[in-house]
Order: sequence, then structure tokens, then C-alpha cells
Amino acid sequence: MLTPPTATAPRTDPHVPATAPASAPAPLTRSRCEEILRVLLPHRRTLDAAHGDAPDAFPHQLRQLSHWVAAGRPVLFTLPGFPCKSPHPAKVLGPLPDEGERLALRFLDRLCARIAAVYPPGARVAICSDGHVFSDLIRVPDATVDAYGDGLRALIHEEGLADRLSVFDLRAAYGDLPYAEKRARIEAEHAPALAALRAETRADESARRLYQGITRFLFEDTDLQAYPGTRSALQRECRARAYDVIRRSRAWGELIDGYHPGAVRLSIHPQPRGSAKSGIRLLDAPDVWLTPWHGCVLEHPDGRRELLHRADAERRGRLVVRRGRPSHFAAAGAPAE
Repeated sequence: MLTPPTATAPRTDPHVPATAPASAPAPLTRSRCEEILRVLLPHRRTLDAAHGDAPDAFPHQLRQLSHWVAAGRPVLFTLPGFPCKSPHPAKVLGPLPDEGERLALRFLDRLCARIAAVYPPGARVAICSDGHVFSDLIRVPDATVDAYGDGLRALIHEEGLADRLSVFDLRAAYGDLPYAEKRARIEAEHAPALAALRAETRADESARRLYQGITRFLFEDTDLQAYPGTRSALQRECRARAYDVIRRSRAWGELIDGYHPGAVRLSIHPQPRGSAKSGIRLLDAPDVWLTPWHGCVLEHPDGRRELLHRADAERRGRLVVRRGRPSHFAAAGAPAE
């Protein structure tokens, strides 16, 4: 079991370079960092126009990458996400990982392989599964989150991806404490004050868009037929919960940084140019906010896979079952299993 590092504790992760570059990276280091970015940029998740992105537009990422490249070590990426399936039955096939997660994990593994082609030490991704951080806010039982996390680890091993992918969650951070206590602890130790976050959301456009996007997701994740109140009451509740989601997200980010110092931060949320985090698009989807845990896969006749809400995919394809469990939908003419 890992012990949380303190402010004065030495960093003992053997994958972390001992020191970060003290000055501008040498030309060869800079060139290699730019090559790594060129692998990443075509998959950038953003609300801005992504065409014509060049490495020079991402100084934070170049600096983060140089930390690893100058030391000749595999680049470590951290990716908060893969929490649990949405509780809304019109969005997903069920509570366990399915074809969406399998394809997303394969994509991350291929991304690491493509980085290794331009930077031989390669890369690895620590998937920071955050379901327990938010489970009370998104109305998903902790036992259901555990089952999803266990399924995610099993899928990584079944697909042979464990050399490049790993999973980190609150179980790894805080051991066997009750989940409510873990959430209280991460808030107390790392979360920003609510008043400060409200002020930031009012003043900053990107913060406001994130808040609005999370509010929308919380509303859409609620089964209105099962909700006991009115739509307006639910909207007010979701606006309040969205602030708590962001506070805990910030807290989770700080905790991740403590366990994985110097890692290059990826995000499943759209990120603007200039952000210290890089938004990453795991699968094709018509909605820039959609993820495998908020949708399911529709396979087209040409082999293309698209992420949609279950209700939309179900109208356009037949259900495919793999190993006795619902996996995805296949449109007419798509390859049979």
C-alpha cells in the first residue's frame, strides 16, 4: 500500500527523474519533446479550433516533457478519469467496462507506442480512476465503483496493456479507510474554498465553461423518471453539485501530483491552449464532452467506431454481446463478432 508523500518526504518513485532541468532544454531535448507533442496534438480535446496546432503553442507541455526527456526516462502521463459508468440507463449498457473502455485503453497503449517510435524510452499512462472521489455527488454506490475499477484492471491485463497502463485510485491513496472518510480527507487537505471557486468561475471564461459543462452532465446523468422533484429543482441541485465536483477534481489533481511528481497531466475535459493540462480525445464522438463512461460504442460498416449515448446507438444498430455481457452496438452491415 502506498503512503502519501508529505511536503518534506523524499520522492522515491524510481521512474521520476531526480531533478528537473534547471534552464531551457538543450536543442536535442527540445526537438524530442516537440516530436512527442506532434504525436499528441492530433488527439487534443478542445473547444477551440484545433487545426494548425504546433508544439510552440504549448510551453507548459514542452516544459513538463523536458523533465523526462532530459533524464532519458519513459514519460509518465497521468489521466484522471475512468470513474464508473453513468447511472443513467439511456446512456450506457450497464455498470461495468465494455467496448468503449476497451477501445480507449487500446488507444492509450497505441499512443504510448507511437511516442516510443520517436522517443525510444517511450511512455506510460497512470489512469487515475476517480469514481470514489465523486461517487456521492454523481449518485453511484461505492460498491458499483469498486466493480468498475476491478473490471478496468482486469481489462488492462486481458488486453496485454499492463506494461504501459496502470490504475491509481483512492484505494491506493488512502488504504482501507471508509470511502466517506477518504472523501472528507481529500477535501480537507486539498480542495479550494467554495467562495474562491465561485469567484473564479464568474471571472474566468474557461472556468465558467467547465462549470457549465459539468452542470449539464450532472443534469443529463439523472433519470428524470426516477427523480422525485421538478426539473427546476434538479437544475438548482446540479449547479450546486457542480461546484463540489470541481473542488474535488482540484483536490484529486493535487493528490495525484503528490504521488506522481513531474508527470505530464492529461485531461478528459476540453482544455484551451495555454492550459497546464492537455485535453485528450479517447474515441470519436459528436459531443466533445462525451466519454466511454457516459456512452457506448456504435460500430459502422466501414469499421469506424463512434461513441454515442445508448438510446442513439440502439436506434441505429444491433446489440453485440461479448463473453456473456453487452459490449456495443453494430450498425447494419458492420462486421459480425
